[in-house]
Amino acid sequence: QVQLVESGGGLVHAGGFLRLSCVSSGRANSPYFMAWFRQAPGKEREFVMAIDWHGGAYYGDNVRGRFAGTRDNTKNTVNLLMNFLKPEDTAVYYCAAKTNERGGYRTSGEYNYWGQGTQVTVSS
Repeated sequence: QVQLVESGGGLVHAGGFLRLSCVSSGRANSPYFMAWFRQAPGKEREFVMAIDWHGGAYYGDNVRGRFAGTRDNTKNTVNLLMNFLKPEDTAVYYCAAKTNERGGYRTSGEYNYWGQGTQVTVSS
């Protein structure tokens, strides 16, 4: 079992920034893929970014160029720096983990484990 705990959400004005963190526990090694998804009210869960064990980062079209993900395997932590935030970035952000390196990484069904979510609200 892997437990994921997110932190860092909050309220920010448009154009501002926030930093989210996710700490994983329960395994000797960090999961192969760790990712962020988000879900706004009335919408489907949306891929934000994923980062693999080696630090390779992959971004959703809506955030590429504004968001940056990093991970520290020694601390089992993945961080998401969100810059130039827009009101449409408002959502609950979920950390996800995938222990299998095979298959894809952009769909929520690929992930074994999920955090409880943290709210990000961007005011206009």
